[in-house]
This record gives sequence, structure tokens and C-alpha cells, in this order.
Amino acid sequence: MRILITGAAGFLGSHLCDRLLADGHEVIGMDNFITGSPDNIAHLAVNDNFSFYKRDVSNYIFVPGKVDAILHFASPASPNPQSKSGYFNLPIQTMKAGALGTHNCLGVARINNARFLLASTSEIYGDPEVHPQAETYAGNVDPVGERAVYDEAKRFAESLTMAYHRFHNVNTSIVRIFNTYGPRMDLEDGRALPNLLKQALLGQPLTVYGDGSQTRSFCYVEDLIDGIVKLLYSDEHYPVNIGNQHEMSILQFAEAINKITGNQAGIVYHENSRSARDPQMRQPDITRAQTILNWEPKVALEEGLRRTIPFFKEKLGLA
Repeated sequence: MRILITGAAGFLGSHLCDRLLADGHEVIGMDNFITGSPDNIAHLAVNDNFSFYKRDVSNYIFVPGKVDAILHFASPASPNPQSKSGYFNLPIQTMKAGALGTHNCLGVARINNARFLLASTSEIYGDPEVHPQAETYAGNVDPVGERAVYDEAKRFAESLTMAYHRFHNVNTSIVRIFNTYGPRMDLEDGRALPNLLKQALLGQPLTVYGDGSQTRSFCYVEDLIDGIVKLLYSDEHYPVNIGNQHEMSILQFAEAINKITGNQAGIVYHENSRSARDPQMRQPDITRAQTILNWEPKVALEEGLRRTIPFFKEKLGLA
């Protein structure tokens, strides 16, 4: 196939490029580098099956020639208020990527009679009142809260995608992505894993907020990409959760990181400063992925962290 990937220079987008090229497809990358990095795709410059366009998908986009599939991954995603590339500091751009960007990409899919895959997120569930979160759960989201620019952009994008499927008969699919980690992720992402792993590698005490009882599940990027590609190759149209179903508390996670890295600085507890609507629990119900895609994660947390640490060390100047 000839496949367009928006957000191609991002953490997940760049890994998708690698995987789909390895599968024998021609890949067209598109990114405006507002959050993605040219470094993530620099190695693809010598690949004859890869081409790149620097574009903002919120504006009109055009790709010459036939396109067989579009994977829309362009959007700020970091919840870190201190990050210049996070959605707190790019609120309008985030909403535009979810609304106008999705509309533009669906237009390309419709014209080309192409498969369209939307990168959605577990954040559409908000601060969940149902646990674990299945695709049938409608969510608990504050539409005017600080996180809403990301949450509601993705919720709108899902609605628009299904509208194009129902009204224009576009061949669409939606992946709801849960916490993912691995090489090329942003060290300033603001999520638990990069924060704690960075502290551990620097020999600092790990910061845990409250009593550390809030939970997360962590999926290694290779597993996530495999699930997304299986969804792309499937005939499924309704949302599918892709993530690791193994839930653990932040305290357990911090202890595991200190053990793997050999960090002797321990853990310090800070007053719980959860940002507005920051979810207390996050765990995917992956029954649909297991049933429809025959997919489930394979890489254990310890192995995934060992594969990720060299990238962090390089970025921190410790390699």
C-alpha cells in the first residue's frame, strides 16, 4: 500500500513509519515539527520508499498520486504544563489538529477511497468512574477544564470519523491508545514514566505524589505499534483499546524503576498536586483487541524499560 502518516516525526508516528516500511509499504510522512522531531525520521532519508512533506494538517493538505491508507497521528499529546510542546501551551493548535486536521485527512481518505485510521486516546474516558475502561464506556470528561483541549479534540475526532463512515461510507477505524513508552518518547512528556525514569538515571530520589496509590498501565511501543497495524489491516470500524492491561500503582512503578536502574536515592512523597481531572485510575479492557485482532501485549515492563534506558541515557548525556 501507499500510506500517509500524519505526525510522522512524533514518538508513535516515527515507529509506525519504521514498521510499515518494514512490512513493504510505501510511506509518506507529514509533520510540521511543532511537537515532532526531525531526528526521529532522519534515518529514513535514505529509504526510497519514504517521502516527507512538512505540512500543518489543520490547513488544506494535498498528496500527489493515489493513497491507499491514512493514519492520522498529528496532535500535541503531552500533559506537561511546563512543556512548550504540550497541549496546555498549544491549546488552539491541539483543537485544530483534532477537528480541522481530522476533517482534512478524512477528505483525503474519501477522495482516494482509502482506509482511514484515527489515533484516539484513553483520555477520552476522562477521570473514569468505570474500571477497567471498555470501549462501551462513554467517559467522565469536563468539557471546559484545562485538559479539555485534548480530551474533547479527540472525542470530536472520533465522532467525525464515525460520521464519515456512516454518511460517506469511508473505511475508517479508531484506536484508543493507552500509556505507551519506549525509545524516541519526549523526556519532558510530563507523564509518570519519563519523569521517574529520568530522575532514576540521574541518581535523584523519585517524586511520588500523594501516597502513590493512583494507578497506570504501561505498554511498550513495539507492542502498541503491532496492535495498531493489526487494526489497520482489519475490517473493524468501532473504537478498539490498545494498551497493557497490567495495572500497577505509581508507588509500585517507582519501586520497579529504582530496582532496574540501581538507583539508591529512594522515593520522596509530595503533596498530591493532581491537575484538574487528572485520572486517578487508568487500565484498558482489551477484550475487543484480543477477540477481533488476536492481539495482546508481549513485552514485560522490566524488558521494556531495559530497551528504553539506552535512549534516555543518550538524551541525558549519560551514554
